[in-house]
Amino acid sequence: MIIARFIAVVVIAYLLGSIPFGLIISKLKAGIDLREHGSGKTGATNVMRTIGTKIGVLTIFLDGLKAGMAVHLAEVIIGSGILIVGSVPLNWQVAQVMAAMAAVAGHNWPVFARFKGGRGVAAYFGTLFVICPPVAIFGTEVIAISALHSRHMSLGSILGALAVWCLLVPLTISYNSPPVYLVYSSAAIALLVYQHRDNVKRLQQGTERSLW
Repeated sequence: MIIARFIAVVVIAYLLGSIPFGLIISKLKAGIDLREHGSGKTGATNVMRTIGTKIGVLTIFLDGLKAGMAVHLAEVIIGSGILIVGSVPLNWQVAQVMAAMAAVAGHNWPVFARFKGGRGVAAYFGTLFVICPPVAIFGTEVIAISALHSRHMSLGSILGALAVWCLLVPLTISYNSPPVYLVYSSAAIALLVYQHRDNVKRLQQGTERSLW
């Protein structure tokens, strides 16, 4: 029974993450397929460049909300249940991390949009707002300051994610933050940087697209 619950957590989280809000909003608002414009991604940054800042902010909120909901549902579904794998107990915190990764994966490779999605930034921070709100707030502030100063959302996103990791390390070592959250953050950041590999190359060449 508990195994079925963990499987349900992953499946539900992936399906929630797969809801392509950027694609849906762009079709409703402008009648376009966002995948055929700008970077071809369905995330908020491409929405901002293609349709406008206000719609982009709405997309950020919805993409973060769907991922946060996935993590919250994981805690509800697992509750006090524990799955023993070998000698390792998997509890609701592990389920949260599994849901978080599944939601980010769904956002990046959504089944509802032919597996063409975003880069995972809003989804990642949406999961953090449930897992560890103070860390999420700190990382979001770094994104905002960096992106507004440089006018490159890609740079702000990477710096914000790294700031989250730098804060989670002392929280894990000195303040008993669950180590599984740091493991999740490390894996998610690695994926986020990989998803931004083309942006990193353009940043190095000085040809990265401006936010506005």
